Amino acid sequence: MTSTDSAQQPPKKAPAKDPWDLPDVSGLVVGVLGGTGPQGKGLAYRLAKAGQKVIIGSRAAERAQAAAEELGHGVEGADNAETARRSDIVIVAVPWDGHGKTLESLREELAGKLVVDCVNPLGFDKQGAYALKPEEGSAAQQAAALLPDSRVTAAFHHLSAVLLQDPEIDEIDTDVMVLGEVRADVEIVQALAGRIPGMRGIFAGRLRNAHQVESLVANLISVNRRYKAHAGLRVTDV
Repeated sequence: MTSTDSAQQPPKKAPAKDPWDLPDVSGLVVGVLGGTGPQGKGLAYRLAKAGQKVIIGSRAAERAQAAAEELGHGVEGADNAETARRSDIVIVAVPWDGHGKTLESLREELAGKLVVDCVNPLGFDKQGAYALKPEEGSAAQQAAALLPDSRVTAAFHHLSAVLLQDPEIDEIDTDVMVLGEVRADVEIVQALAGRIPGMRGIFAGRLRNAHQVESLVANLISVNRRYKAHAGLRVTDV
């Protein structure tokens, strides 16, 4: 082969990355804003039980510290600002009504952090739960708009707080749909979900698709009420 022939050869493509080749996140500190509520408390418990360093945040540090003592497994409690400052990954599990104001007040503390929004904008009436449509499109997109210096992802929407907090349950049989703009950030969150026995983190698109994922919780609430269950999701064939 001549040098000219060699120059005309197309460059070899790098082998495709295994989508299940996820990073080691065991050394990262996870903060949970809204960690005294059912969802946040349950996530904090499961992650800490799996060996993750967890700090739960609340508007009142004393309330967070009391909840942390109740959870055990080395969980610490602090106010929301300190929780954000000390954490590598920050899970947002606050009520939808306070979502925007909470994040706006923590913009500086959350700068440079990987933020995982798991808030579901829902309304309730006599017919049950129904999805709300935030002006930005979704809770996750609202978070991204309010936190321009943070790396915002969305995950952990479809988990039963009852199952998460039940110490008699060893595994949580569910998949976690993870959305985000940067593959490396999404993979960190996928790996974090995988730390909890029984869970998998599944890439589910960019943040513009978060509304459907958040809204699906309204359907799961209907399932749970009809069948007296704590339904989760599994994605097949992956």
